[in-house]
Amino acid sequence: MTAYIIRRLLFIIPTMLGIMLVSFVVVQFAPGGPVEQVIAKLSGSDTGATSRISGSQGGDFGNRGMAQGGSGGDATSAKYRGAQGLDPEFIKKLEKQFGFDKPAYERFGLMLWNYARFDFGNSYFRDVSVLQLIKEKMPVSMSLGIWMMLLTYLISIPLGIKKAVDDGSRFDVWTSSVIIVGYAIPGFLFAILLIILFAGGSFLDWFPLRGLTSENFNSLPWYGKVIDYFWHLALPIFAMALSAFATMTLLTKNSFLEEIRKQYVLTARAKGCTSNQVLYGHVFRNAMLLVIAGFPSAFVHAFFTGSLLIETIFSLDGLGLLGFESVLNRDYPVVFATLYIFSLVGVVVNLISDLAYTWIDPRIDFESREV
Repeated sequence: MTAYIIRRLLFIIPTMLGIMLVSFVVVQFAPGGPVEQVIAKLSGSDTGATSRISGSQGGDFGNRGMAQGGSGGDATSAKYRGAQGLDPEFIKKLEKQFGFDKPAYERFGLMLWNYARFDFGNSYFRDVSVLQLIKEKMPVSMSLGIWMMLLTYLISIPLGIKKAVDDGSRFDVWTSSVIIVGYAIPGFLFAILLIILFAGGSFLDWFPLRGLTSENFNSLPWYGKVIDYFWHLALPIFAMALSAFATMTLLTKNSFLEEIRKQYVLTARAKGCTSNQVLYGHVFRNAMLLVIAGFPSAFVHAFFTGSLLIETIFSLDGLGLLGFESVLNRDYPVVFATLYIFSLVGVVVNLISDLAYTWIDPRIDFESREV
């Protein structure tokens, strides 16, 4: 097992290199880079998410660019749409500030060297380091991800086991109907329905609609802080967990059903084992392998990629919203840093998931297989 772990850890290097290389190449051909974003801000054509760029940053660029402007026919200015009328020297200063005065291969190599040391630099359009940005947004994403996964697993696995044991019963039929309907409803649509019903939309006003805590959070006693925290999280977590809850329940049920019908279960029952001994002593470990297999993707989805719409609807400023805005604004340091961190976490969690296989089923031997 030690040799397998070492091989997997070493395999992380080419995996991350491939992910970053493909992403870097794609970005090079994407229109509307950070230089164009500043130019659009100066020309007044900045719309949508790009308008989130700091006004003071754009205004400072504009004062210098217009003061020096006039020779927009230079080839440097011609490279960028809307750059006519801006001084080529000003454009060159923008390129230098954003690092585009260097060739692509040099920028990629420098990025890899910095990222290997977890040095992600500063945001292009926010006067703060990327790590500080991620640190500020992490509490929201961690709160949503941790509690959503706990809620999903603590309810879905027992419910799926119960449905497998009582397959075909009334309980199984009506719970399956509820689960299928829940799975068919998009999370963002369910979030809007919750707001309408319980957050002062048209009916009840029981839950807050904005933020992770109340304004008077710091003045509350410890138990008041706990209540306030979960009071704000109730609706977002419920909206996020709906589809994951349905998927995990059906996955658990089908996995246990498949194992219950196997010959070794009949043999265990013939030897006089009770239903609980058969279910939790023999079936559980084998059936849970399929559930564990889906954990890495569910983990990354819950923490980093699955909360964008929920964060937007409930005005929660987390990593999902940060990554989305950074892509639209071409804030490349934030884009690549979040991609790097998410991918690294996903690879590590996948390794932990494989190791959990051996704990659940000691018969699995990764030493005898290649990475």
